[in-house]
Amino acid sequence: MAPTVAHFVWLPAPRGGRCACGPAKPVPRPLPALNSVSFFAALMLTILTWLPSGAQAESVALAGMMGGKALLVVNGTAPKTVAAGETHQGVKVVSTSGDEAIIEQSGKRQTLRVGQAPVSLGGASGRGSRIVLTESSGGHFMTAGQINGRAVQFMVDTGATSIAMGVPDAERAGIHYKNGMPVQMTTANGMAPGFRIKLNSVRVGDVEVYDVDAVVIPQSMPFVLLGNSFLSRFQMKRDNTLMTLEKRY
Repeated sequence: MAPTVAHFVWLPAPRGGRCACGPAKPVPRPLPALNSVSFFAALMLTILTWLPSGAQAESVALAGMMGGKALLVVNGTAPKTVAAGETHQGVKVVSTSGDEAIIEQSGKRQTLRVGQAPVSLGGASGRGSRIVLTESSGGHFMTAGQINGRAVQFMVDTGATSIAMGVPDAERAGIHYKNGMPVQMTTANGMAPGFRIKLNSVRVGDVEVYDVDAVVIPQSMPFVLLGNSFLSRFQMKRDNTLMTLEKRY
């Protein structure tokens, strides 16, 4: 099991070798502490993005299956159960099987899977402005995403100062983290060295931001923490099990 990582703030390592760290700045309504067991319970979670709505759906995701019906979320609206042959907001469910559904809009077909990032049905790639997340049974918000164009699995952590990832994720994303600034971080196992880096881009669905601060730690992690270097660029609103992020800039 991957080690549990405490919330942290990064500071450049002083020449004398002593750590200069402090507690993370409190954020309203923090999420539960990182829990690797809850992470596995949250894998069926989907994250939803949309562009300003027009006559047709611009993004759609499969939040779950209820019997033979698909639980669709279109353009960030509330989930709706849709049976094969039925249409919701211009999106027709052609068929369902297991944890998959085939949908169609304007003659274009897509295959959706539970837990997969939403598919775009016509929105401009990377130019979305809203992200809607659904809370998992474990109390976390997770999604598939991309760092510098490489696929990663994110978990939202409002107590983390920046995006944080383990060395294996950094290497898979092609990040030359050793060229970054050395830092010291507090983890559940004590102090650990790391590297402060700048990510070219971070993307979730159709929402993409650029030049995002991150840190790489030695330990392997089951996911990448989506911290405040990303979240601070959005206006955050939480309503029961939904969290909405409206892009500021």
